[in-house]
Amino acid sequence: MLRNTMTAALLGSAFFSLPFMALPVAAQTTYPLKLQNCGVDLSFDHAPESVVAVGQAATEIFYSLGLEDKVQGTSVWFTDVLPEFAEVNAKVERLADNDPSFEAILAKKPGLVAIQYEWHIGPQGIVGTREQFDDVGVPTYILPADCWQKDNSVGSDGTRTAMFEMESIYAGVDELGQIFDVKDRSDALVSELKAREAAAVETAKALNLKEASAVFWFSSAEIDVDPYVAGRKGPPGYMMEALGLRNVIESDEEWPTVSWESIARANPSVIVVASMDRRRFEADDVERKLEFLKNDPVASQMDAVINNRIVVMDGHSMDPSIRNVAALETLAQALAGFGLQ
Repeated sequence: MLRNTMTAALLGSAFFSLPFMALPVAAQTTYPLKLQNCGVDLSFDHAPESVVAVGQAATEIFYSLGLEDKVQGTSVWFTDVLPEFAEVNAKVERLADNDPSFEAILAKKPGLVAIQYEWHIGPQGIVGTREQFDDVGVPTYILPADCWQKDNSVGSDGTRTAMFEMESIYAGVDELGQIFDVKDRSDALVSELKAREAAAVETAKALNLKEASAVFWFSSAEIDVDPYVAGRKGPPGYMMEALGLRNVIESDEEWPTVSWESIARANPSVIVVASMDRRRFEADDVERKLEFLKNDPVASQMDAVINNRIVVMDGHSMDPSIRNVAALETLAQALAGFGLQ
């Protein structure tokens, strides 16, 4: 069984050294900087002195841009930090593994709160609304990938109105580079990610896949109930389309629940299962997932299980983040070894 957990691809990536290498000179940010972010107008008179990140994806962007000294707190974690940042991350206070409180964030007196998901801080945010933070003088910035052609009022994790685009990730990196006046670093990071994305797509195109299909299994509330699988327009949907795979799930929800009977009837050629440190649900444990696939009377009969065409992938890379590029690389490499048509 293929056990690609992203680490090799991540360690080989050049962009993790970006904060420490000589970078080309880029224009400095001109303040006041005005941006529109997920329907909210923002204005910055200067680079924020500090930031609290509500979401692992946001935290890892700050580390990748060499802004770790600005990060006063972090929260909402799925798995270990990228290996390159283990020492840096150990010095940053984790306000919560999952959902931080409004009070815990304000206690850090942040100059900015950077958010991965609107359902944490947004119109109906479980941590708070953007208006609540604005009322106490704290600006908020949501990573664009969570509202870019997406309706977060429909479905538990939102519903995409169009296919996810990597440009939404690059836009977040670029805008944070502008906000914190490190445009040279953000430009270099985006350039590196785009080059790797293109190379992974070319690797898969060379396979000339015509009939291959896949399903991405993120988790399940209980191991033997309908799983949370990737809808057709989220990041995994983009990965499948870019690499020549048909997504057997037809919902536009980000992570719909679909019965194993329905998935088995679709009989995907490849199953991608998420690995994570989070233990909110029973099926967060990848070993439980693999055991289920092997022993369940329905799931075990799928071609992907019988032929060991199972890819274990970092769960955080299935959500919008800079890890999406490494996920593309992981899946492209796996496909090359499966002998699919």
